[in-house]
Parts: sequence; structure tokens; C-alpha cells
Amino acid sequence: MGTKLYVGNLSYSTTEDQIRTLFSQAGEIAEIAFIMDRDTGRPKGFGFVTMKTEEGAQDAIKRFNGQTVDNRALTVNEARPREERSNSGGGYGGGNRGGGGGGRGRF
Repeated sequence: MGTKLYVGNLSYSTTEDQIRTLFSQAGEIAEIAFIMDRDTGRPKGFGFVTMKTEEGAQDAIKRFNGQTVDNRALTVNEARPREERSNSGGGYGGGNRGGGGGGRGRF
């Protein structure tokens, strides 16, 4: 399956090809995913690189964490599992949302 790495502090102008060229120096790459803002379609400044082997992933962390790409020092570490988001709090619903008069009911 491979080892997924978090790659942060990417410049908005950094391309997947640049990251592929860089990380391929550490080993074979299974997948690259840049995270995009769903509203604007612009990059969020981070992504994930899945290396095919654990050895390649560890080499990539050693080589590229702190390395400058497009005038930004990369943050490279092993990705943590995605946290489950709960549906509680925020969002829609609940409460008196519209007009209706400060405590006096209509009869």
C-alpha cells in the first residue's frame, strides 16, 4: 500500500511535477495529491505523497523536511490518519432564527 507523507508549506505556485521530481529521488511514488480549496479551486498549500516503500518514505522525510522549494521550507512527515468529523455543533438548525417578536406570542 505504501506510506503516506504530509507535505506542507507548499507555495501556491508549486506544481505536482516539481514534487514528483523531488520525491522520486527518495524512491518510487505511488500517488501525489494536492489539496484544493473547494470554493476557490486554488491550492491550500499542502498535499500528500504516498511512497511505495517505508524506506523511501523515511528517506524522503530525512531529505526534504526543511528543504526550500519555491522560497518555502517544506514540512514533510508521516501523515496521521484522518480524524472523523462529528456532525454535532455548528451547521444548520436549532434556535429561533427569524423574527417573530421578542417573547410575545400571537394568539
